[in-house]
Amino acid sequence: MASIQDIGLSAAINLMSAFAFLFAFAMLRLQPVNDRVYFPKWYLKGIRGSPTRSRGIMNRFVNLDWTTYVKFLNWMPAALQMPEPELIEHAGLDSAVYIRIYLLGLKMFVPITLLAFGVLVPVNWTGETLENIDDLTFSNVDKLSISNVPPGSPRFWAHITMTYVFTLWTCYTLYMEYKAVAIMRLRHLAAESRRPDQLTVLVRNVPPDPDESVNEHVEHFFCVNHPDHYLCHQVVYNANDLAKLVAQRKALQNWLTYYENKYERKPTNRPTTKTGYGGFWGTTVDAIDFYTSKMEVLAEKVSAEREKIMNDPKAIMPAAFVSFKSRWGTAVCAQTQQCHNPTIWLTEWAPEPRDVFWDNLAIPYVELSIRRLLTTVALFFLIFCFMIPIAFVQSLANLEGIQKVLPFLKPVIEMKTVKSVIQGFLPGIALKIFLIILPTILMTMSQIEGYTSLSYLDRRSAEKYFWFIIVNVFLGSIITGTAFQQLKSFLEQPPTEIPKTVGVSIPMKATFFITYIMVDGWAGIAAEILRVVPLVVFHLKNTFLVKTEQDRQQAMDPGHLDFATSEPRIQFYFLLGLVYAAVAPILLPFIIVFFAFSYVVFRHQKYESGARYWPDVHRRLIICLIISQLLMMGLLSTKKLAKVTALLLPQPILTFWFNRYCAGRFESAFSKFPLQEAMVKDTLEKATEPNLNLKEYLKDAYVHPVFKGKDFDRPRVVDEEESNPLVPTRRTSQVTSRYNSEASSSNTATPVANKHTGSPGSM
Repeated sequence: MASIQDIGLSAAINLMSAFAFLFAFAMLRLQPVNDRVYFPKWYLKGIRGSPTRSRGIMNRFVNLDWTTYVKFLNWMPAALQMPEPELIEHAGLDSAVYIRIYLLGLKMFVPITLLAFGVLVPVNWTGETLENIDDLTFSNVDKLSISNVPPGSPRFWAHITMTYVFTLWTCYTLYMEYKAVAIMRLRHLAAESRRPDQLTVLVRNVPPDPDESVNEHVEHFFCVNHPDHYLCHQVVYNANDLAKLVAQRKALQNWLTYYENKYERKPTNRPTTKTGYGGFWGTTVDAIDFYTSKMEVLAEKVSAEREKIMNDPKAIMPAAFVSFKSRWGTAVCAQTQQCHNPTIWLTEWAPEPRDVFWDNLAIPYVELSIRRLLTTVALFFLIFCFMIPIAFVQSLANLEGIQKVLPFLKPVIEMKTVKSVIQGFLPGIALKIFLIILPTILMTMSQIEGYTSLSYLDRRSAEKYFWFIIVNVFLGSIITGTAFQQLKSFLEQPPTEIPKTVGVSIPMKATFFITYIMVDGWAGIAAEILRVVPLVVFHLKNTFLVKTEQDRQQAMDPGHLDFATSEPRIQFYFLLGLVYAAVAPILLPFIIVFFAFSYVVFRHQKYESGARYWPDVHRRLIICLIISQLLMMGLLSTKKLAKVTALLLPQPILTFWFNRYCAGRFESAFSKFPLQEAMVKDTLEKATEPNLNLKEYLKDAYVHPVFKGKDFDRPRVVDEEESNPLVPTRRTSQVTSRYNSEASSSNTATPVANKHTGSPGSM
């Protein structure tokens, strides 16, 4: 186990790295050439103009005002002092609530840390158990943990009492935060300006009709069942192949722009390229002519594919975006069952247009269950197969592993400074590097599952990432042995023994998690604010590909708050804090530093979901709390306190009940829009904008992006047939009702089952 000196050296390395990243960010953000990378929203909102037009040649790239360098850290207090309403206005509710997760960590763990250090640390330190065990190597850090308390000691009553205190305080803070975020969301929905998703629902699994196209079927269904509120609809086209061609055209256009810019700088020499892949081999040709010809060929393919989509009925998917005249009508449709058959005419709130993941709208609805089942199985194998390389890397990231593989390095390893670096820094950085590719894998799996919005893809990826780090980073790092031994121990022992097995190992792994927090939570968070990849990509595009101000705007990345990785990573620190609060409190100050430091470092994002992810955050924090309670029970059961451990049994039961209560109390605010609030907004809008043309406003909102270019004709948006109260149909026959045979000889009209309402109607 690492000593205090090892931890101190690791802390120094990571703090210096963090401050180096922050210093680099503070310097880079002052340079005019980086304005669009670090202040994208100001440009997107039109608040800030291009510095390259209003300054001299040197001033376009370098900030020569020395006074700004004196105040280069002023952004930190400005970020901390920004009022929450202003933050919501600037960055959106998602970002504001995301920051509240860090504040929740501070609210939760500062009192817990004070209690743990005031009560449990003296109890553990004076236990003197480790000193009385012969041939046992331990450090002063171990004396702060529960391992220093002798088995069967009455000192454990302090740990049991504090466990209940920590649970009550955690539940109280979670309840108050859930309540506050729910109120913020409702206020946000009531105050936000008009958006297309407020008036639109996504309809999926439209049943096939032998007499009508999907377009006609959707129109007639909503004209009949929502006659007073239906406005128009846009069917969903399978334009995935067209989107790939458009992406290829964009890539070719970038190369063509690059060579045109190159030729403009040196008109005496025509640029050349090779016809092989990537331009590395093949026949040497004129680059501009080569890419111009390829663009012409691709343009023909794009045009042919577009005509195929517009004229092929099979290209229309059984789904549509249906818009209504009012928010009230939209809420009724989105939150109710449309048909007696619950598997067809499925409606849900449409995602924000920029939140739509268009590729998955082309997936048939019947495939979704199969896709999600296969993805779940694949995730299970991914989690346990990942134990193999992680266990291998972790085995090398320690003194014994390195000496075994590289014995000639033994004299160097035994040096005090090198030894401290290996024990205090190397394990955490090795694990951090190995997990870099994981988010991409999990996002791909979520896309395969078929979800239709970027926000929901992020939430599903976050769910996968959470369970991955629980099993691999937490349990995989605690349980010793190889990956297959870990899997075998989990499968062979009964479930009741797992908390005991894990609980025994928890105190011994405290220093590993301390180093991991410092690498991932301190230096890692500081490195993210630098935005190295967007910075490099922007300057490459700006140097080689950008020609006009409009192109420069498109090349600018507005930034993305990656909930898929950052949110579960934060919850992992909650888990560590809750687990080690009563076991090894020395971990808590490092977690508090992480929350305090990360609070300053936040970004903006690509979409706005109105904090719909908060129920997932709450639920995962409850899972962390229950895991900590079960592991504490397992740990105490090994301390000759089996009967006393039963006193902790009500904790997970009451915590589960608390979660159900919070879900029933607040969760509906994140999935439904109250009809009362919808009516208020509709009434206010009619009073302030009586001449608003909603059809014109919604005309292009949910048209596939590949049809929005200047070279494409937009698909027709079907309007409500206001002039005809009857719904015309091409249907040649009707499904008769059960009364037909009885009334066949009658002269009266025969009632038939109306296809759209499901009830008899007159002919």
